[in-house]
Amino acid sequence: MVPVIKSTELLPLLAANQVVLVDARSGPEARQQYQQLHLAGARHVDLDQDLAAKVVDAANGGRHPLPPIEQFAKLLGSLGIQPNTHVVVYDDKNGANAAARFWWMLRAAGHTQVQVLDGGLPAALSAGLPTASGLEAAGSSAPYPTSGWQWPTATAADVQQATQTGQGLVIDVREARRFRGEIEPIDLVAGHIPGAVNVPFTDNLDAEGNFLSPQALKEKYSTLIDQYPAGVIVHCGSGVTACHTLLAIDYAGLEVPKLYVGSWSEWSRNEHPIATGD
Repeated sequence: MVPVIKSTELLPLLAANQVVLVDARSGPEARQQYQQLHLAGARHVDLDQDLAAKVVDAANGGRHPLPPIEQFAKLLGSLGIQPNTHVVVYDDKNGANAAARFWWMLRAAGHTQVQVLDGGLPAALSAGLPTASGLEAAGSSAPYPTSGWQWPTATAADVQQATQTGQGLVIDVREARRFRGEIEPIDLVAGHIPGAVNVPFTDNLDAEGNFLSPQALKEKYSTLIDQYPAGVIVHCGSGVTACHTLLAIDYAGLEVPKLYVGSWSEWSRNEHPIATGD
């Protein structure tokens, strides 16, 4: 299934009641914003509460470690998602925040019928998709049947080996100023992993906040990826916006690289080397 769907493509599916919509807006006011206005029928998930494990030590797993697969399976069941369910997820950050993370987690759990709404909630509202307020009743069902996380992830040791041997590629999707170490608004130390290349996730989008075409994304990433058949690792600050780039690479028809879940939030809290500048 193509991982990105346009609002115009979603509208007839909604009319035919053929999808489960998930609102993945996150942040301290997201729940309130969801109750005030959301796409009709959408169920809400929160990044910190639903799509990440409770952080015990960010130096061991980062700020958004993956939850146990059993916990995620129960969440999916509570949302009414089963293996034959067509899921469409959106957020208010052009899919770059929890929508992409939810997409990656569903795919990693073995679910194939999931798409991210191109342009997110703003695009849907502009297209006139129906909205609602309050809470949506999902109709709880049994936990999603899955045996574990099936998509590849990388550890800090994998990242270190890739950069030190030159046999792998590490892509850092944070904005250029964070990569260069000029600013660090969230984590404790500024800079980047030595040997990593910076390809900001925002470069996956056009001026309107929609994904570039699959062909444009293929041209953008294939040159990088083809040089490193031993493997590509993608990371960000805490393993969330990295999923936006993984989504873009999948949209381009390329093999999805490994996600370094701990990302900079884990790397920078350990005795790993740190670089600054370009």
